[in-house]
Amino acid sequence: MIPPRPVHRRRACGLVLASLLGAAGSARALAPPAGPVVLEVRGRVRTPNVEAAACFDMAMLAGLPQVGFTTRTPWFAQPRHFSGPLLRDVLAAAGAQGTRLRLQALNDYRVDMPWDDAQRHDPIVARLLDGAPMAVRDKGPLFVIYPFDDRPELRSAVYYNRSAWQLRLIDVA
Repeated sequence: MIPPRPVHRRRACGLVLASLLGAAGSARALAPPAGPVVLEVRGRVRTPNVEAAACFDMAMLAGLPQVGFTTRTPWFAQPRHFSGPLLRDVLAAAGAQGTRLRLQALNDYRVDMPWDDAQRHDPIVARLLDGAPMAVRDKGPLFVIYPFDDRPELRSAVYYNRSAWQLRLIDVA
């Protein structure tokens, strides 16, 4: 009988580490959408799930940590409650990194937002308005909106213009 070859401790540790890293890497992978795609993040994304884009269905967005706030806006007569994931969490799920975000709506409205806005001002990708899904006629199904009432500097045309209702695409540059 031939005795088994000794396994070097360094090699064994390396194999264990590689398997752990492989498992962690697969846990970070963005699963493909199971339902209709409501948001596409493309450009500088590291975890695409459909060709070169990170595509989300509504369940995927609902699965991210949710936040909400009530704020006054120029588009509604009364303060409204918006809830959904932070924009920065959506970008993190896509593995996005850049300096500029181009938001595009269903009607092809486009607006540029500095990357830093998503990090500093806590805008959300609202999927609920007053606790209910938003219809297209109610500026849905997704609305990137800032918590305007939280900081006086956000109550300006600059940030109102950077909000995008009926959001369908984020291009990261």
